Amino acid sequence: MIESGSARIAAYDFGGDGPDLLLAHATGFHAHAWLPVVEHLRDRFHCYAFDERAHGHSTPPADGDYDWHRFADDALAVADGFGLHRPCVAGHSCGGALVLLAEQARPGSFRALWCYEPVIFPTDEPPPPDTENPLSAGARRRREVFPSLEAAYENFAAKPPMSRFDPAALRAYVEHGFAPVEGADGEVRILCRGADEASTYDAGLFHDAFPRLREVIPPVTLVCGEHTDAFGVDALRLDAARLPHARLEVLPGLTHFGPFEDPAAIAASIARAFEAA
Repeated sequence: MIESGSARIAAYDFGGDGPDLLLAHATGFHAHAWLPVVEHLRDRFHCYAFDERAHGHSTPPADGDYDWHRFADDALAVADGFGLHRPCVAGHSCGGALVLLAEQARPGSFRALWCYEPVIFPTDEPPPPDTENPLSAGARRRREVFPSLEAAYENFAAKPPMSRFDPAALRAYVEHGFAPVEGADGEVRILCRGADEASTYDAGLFHDAFPRLREVIPPVTLVCGEHTDAFGVDALRLDAARLPHARLEVLPGLTHFGPFEDPAAIAASIARAFEAA
């Protein structure tokens, strides 16, 4: 565990050979959800990942601070904790935004960045302070307890968006994203509680990554899925116009959850980005 502000961050060395690569996950997920992608990268990169605050085995911030700049601080703390010198970084959704925020906070931290649909709203002005992310209500209603890991897997596999997931990705999400309920016979509870996920979504509206994109000097590859309903090619073009060194890639057949839908294609995209860099 690595101390970062008022949170303790679970960080993992997933091994491999080659340049260091740090992976940051999407809201509601965890580091081990990257494992099916990592399986295709270990022959080219030494892979590291971490559970963002209040996700996986990382603790919620004791001071209740879900500001995404603190998520960026977590990524920097993990890089420092592992002694990584200018690693490549890859982030999905929230993870894509937080690695950009981290590079803005401490320029020169990363050699190159790969961001799959980073949660960056293309505006220079934040919304009113009482604005709630529409995804937050769903997170607060999310079912947290299941009779078993297998019951959780079958539940998610039966309905979108997770019904589109590669089975190995869904299995990694379930097996590493739940813990036994104390005193219950086989029941499991999700590690990222709905209230924490909702707080993460809400805070995602208020960071200032977009107006500061010009400060990100390393090469950035912005990636989206062909069928995304989130941060698609039009949004990424606005980001790319502000980044000093950006390229844009659209992956066929994928949605916002592309890293879970086709791990091999995602790994290939990451490898192309960093080999070019």
